[in-house]
Amino acid sequence: MQKSEVSINRSKQKLLDSLNQWIRSCTKCRLSDTRAHVLVGEGNPNARFMLIALSPGEKENLENKMFVGPSGQVLDMLFKTIGIERNSVYMTNLIKCLLPKNRRPKMDEIEFCTPYLDEEISIISPEIIVPLGYYATRSIFAKYSIDVPDSRREFSDLYGKFIFQEKQKFLPLPHPASLLYDPSFKNQTIEQNKKLQVLSRDCKWYPVCPIRAFYEQGQIDQEWVQRYCKGDWESCVRYKMEESGIYHPDWMLPDGSIDEKLKGSK
Repeated sequence: MQKSEVSINRSKQKLLDSLNQWIRSCTKCRLSDTRAHVLVGEGNPNARFMLIALSPGEKENLENKMFVGPSGQVLDMLFKTIGIERNSVYMTNLIKCLLPKNRRPKMDEIEFCTPYLDEEISIISPEIIVPLGYYATRSIFAKYSIDVPDSRREFSDLYGKFIFQEKQKFLPLPHPASLLYDPSFKNQTIEQNKKLQVLSRDCKWYPVCPIRAFYEQGQIDQEWVQRYCKGDWESCVRYKMEESGIYHPDWMLPDGSIDEKLKGSK
């Protein structure tokens, strides 16, 4: 680790320590009367991914650690399957205290905890925000003005879909606990989580891709690079054609459209 990275780590950790002290002293709502601990975020402060779950479970509340209960075992299985190291991510909750009997959160409980989460996001500054489950995804999408379906039944269609908005990347995923209630979705959930592996690195063709040259010359918007080359490169039409050995002109954009203005300018 270089000296500048160490300095950033220490700076972020100092800010997190201050924030966590503030969180642990919180008595804004009824949940402070029934909790054993206020569970603050944990993990790599320089992580590319920031996972946001709903709230601590019973075991997490007692042990004061993220994802150590049954849902944590599911998360570990998913990470192992897709090749993601748990210590490479940062994890936190929308609500910092246990919801008694795993009940649904009340709106004021979410509102009281939102400033804490906002500050965490600001400090960590993750490249990709990964909300887990309905409540975390709905709250994060509201913060960034992203539309969600009116029906909760249609909400699951968002899971595993890469989204880029307001210069921020998102990958909503089902909460690991969902497999405890319905294991039949295991294969589907694994496939959705595999997108984390895609997003963990840039496209291998990016260093020699004409799109990089067009971007660095100021001829195309950075959204093309962030959405595809440094985002969901797996869905890039150029990437698919390159992998298949199919000819495509340099002035083809990642979505497959042709920009004649770029012809001959590289």
